[in-house]
Amino acid sequence: MRAWRVHETGEPTDVMRLEEIPDPEPGPGQLLIRVRAANVNFPDALLCRGHYQVRPPMPFTPGVELCGEVLAVGPDTDPDTVPAPGTRVVAQPALPGGAFAEKVLAPVADVFPGPKALDDAEAAALHIGYQTGWFGLHRRAGLRAGETLLVHAAAGGVGSAAVQLGKAAGATVIGVVGGPEKAAVARELGCDTVLDRTEVGDDLPALVKEATGGRGADVVYDPVGGSAYEASARCVAFEGRIVVVGFASGTIPRPALNHALVKNYSILGLHWGLYRSRDPEAVTACHRELTALAAEGAIRPLVAERVPMEGAADAVRRVAAGTTTGRLVVLP
Repeated sequence: MRAWRVHETGEPTDVMRLEEIPDPEPGPGQLLIRVRAANVNFPDALLCRGHYQVRPPMPFTPGVELCGEVLAVGPDTDPDTVPAPGTRVVAQPALPGGAFAEKVLAPVADVFPGPKALDDAEAAALHIGYQTGWFGLHRRAGLRAGETLLVHAAAGGVGSAAVQLGKAAGATVIGVVGGPEKAAVARELGCDTVLDRTEVGDDLPALVKEATGGRGADVVYDPVGGSAYEASARCVAFEGRIVVVGFASGTIPRPALNHALVKNYSILGLHWGLYRSRDPEAVTACHRELTALAAEGAIRPLVAERVPMEGAADAVRRVAAGTTTGRLVVLP
């Protein structure tokens, strides 16, 4: 089969190579899956660079989520408890054998039914981004209907999921983006107010206060870090919650805890991957909720491009550079 492989760390287009390798064989508790679509995520670039919290042995294949078809069940696995061959699923593959390949192995615990309301590319982009958004907004921040949600990078893959989930929860959503093209995408996603940071600059906190009648944002969803976090702290509401999701800017902020004390706001960390080991039933329940929201039309992953297998390395590069909107999905 064909698979993209990384033999040394570096930038994605420098170190990802498309190779012919043997088909994987499922072991106990594993499923063999034919990949129909593989979503590109920012961590794919971090894996290539050797900067991710997980460092698989080399050579490895990037790609952390997919939609596919079950081909076979591993030995010593009860076939009555797992999806049968031919079933369409979404899954997180078992590194070092990631999703940018024609076939992958995935642990049974990381395989879920494919939502019927979504096509393969959309389904491939549902799992990590929307699970992260749901846990961040609901389990960590306790977002309530009628509150104001501020989403940084609102036109990106992670941000667009949070926008849709915020609207589904009955929140008023302010989207922060970088550039007029991304502003148009954020409006299409349903943002009630869109602020282009390339235009408003340091006025962003004041404009958030203006849009909220002086109150500020009740919940801030921040996958960017750096100056985005600093702006968030300046415009978060009394008893507001800032959810720290990631640092796409490359800069990890240093929160002023005296400021949090004076303004009575909370700083909440979210590492969604911990729930897979600490509370897997919550992940399963969240998938059911997301599937229901997709069936209602309340959420739908924004797939900006469907990329052929040969374009995977460049797609990872572009996502890491922050030049894309929505999701880029590789179709093997």
